[in-house]
Amino acid sequence: MERRNFVKKVVLGSMATIIGADIVFGSTMLEGYQPLALQDPDPFKMFNKDKQMEVLNDKPWNIEAKAHLLDEKITSNNYMFIRNNGLVPDAIDSNEWTLTIDGESAKELKTYTLAELQTKFPQYTYQLTLECGGNGRSEFDPPAKGNQWTVGAVSCAKWTGVRLRDILEDVGIKDSAVYIGYHAVDAHLSRDPKKEPISRGAPIAKALQDETLVAFKMNGQDIPLVHGYPLRLVAGGWPASVSGKWVNRISVRDKVHDGTKMTGTAYRVPCEPVAPGEKVKDEDMCIIESMPVKSLITYPKSGAIIKKGNKLNIRGHAWAGELEVTKMEYSIDFGATWIAVSVEKPVNRLAWQHFDATIDFPKKGYYEVWSRATDSQGYSQPMLVPGWNPKGYLNNACHRIAVKVE
Repeated sequence: MERRNFVKKVVLGSMATIIGADIVFGSTMLEGYQPLALQDPDPFKMFNKDKQMEVLNDKPWNIEAKAHLLDEKITSNNYMFIRNNGLVPDAIDSNEWTLTIDGESAKELKTYTLAELQTKFPQYTYQLTLECGGNGRSEFDPPAKGNQWTVGAVSCAKWTGVRLRDILEDVGIKDSAVYIGYHAVDAHLSRDPKKEPISRGAPIAKALQDETLVAFKMNGQDIPLVHGYPLRLVAGGWPASVSGKWVNRISVRDKVHDGTKMTGTAYRVPCEPVAPGEKVKDEDMCIIESMPVKSLITYPKSGAIIKKGNKLNIRGHAWAGELEVTKMEYSIDFGATWIAVSVEKPVNRLAWQHFDATIDFPKKGYYEVWSRATDSQGYSQPMLVPGWNPKGYLNNACHRIAVKVE
């Protein structure tokens, strides 16, 4: 009874925070009842997001930034995209939170409290690029089903936590270890407790990288609830779906993890190029790993107007999955010619990099400024939407903004 009353108080407190006022007769509400004020919630207030963000879906919540909102070098919460597959959990008590490591290739089953994780292992902070595998999906033709992301499903915040590698070494992993898979507490949209909305993972080599964290802070503060409080996995440079939120269990597998959205066509692309619209068998689809090279012009906002004779300063970010961006260029003549610009080194591996340039336009008229990044293996962004695929993943075409010179 005490436990039930405690949970009810926490739930009421969470509801009151979202509504912005005490629920006066909340103690008489039936269990599971949702106040009218929460049946059509304001996501910008609820998740502390800028009102210029774009809501793509509310069941589950999926919200993206516009390019100019991502101008910060370190992405703050109010501009960070939201990608959910299930329901945002509530009534979380971090004092009771645990992380269990299990699986066929774990030498033993171990459970850690949040406090134990924070004190038993060294803490690290890395700035890590997270990008939804479907970022840019809206540009594919024929259209691909799913959230129609434009360019704003990407972020690069500072994450603090402990290395997954250190936890796995404490547990002990067998030579048979191939993959890790995460499990979390977010509920399926159907509220069926037997269904997981998402349970993905990564090869053991990715799990053991220095930068793969079990994180509990974002930009120096507790992770916001919608981004995984109190504990999440962060594996930069790979599709953000690998970085599971609200994680309470990680399994060390002796095979490729087969959780929800790890099989079929989810987060997979054709192993070989296919014609647009072509049907592809599940067995001919390959799991997405490192994300492709990409860039984003974050200043000025598309549609900028300048006076003839004035120069235009532009800036933005570039990233390349597991690799580094080694060359950055822009074009003002629709890709006929390209001009090289400087690009900063990343602050740490898997962080995005920053570029800037000053552009002199030859005469009055309409222009488009295109950006193109090249990675350390020599691969550059394509000028057009690349290889069509059934799920609309990995669009890394050149970003462009419109400019008018008067």
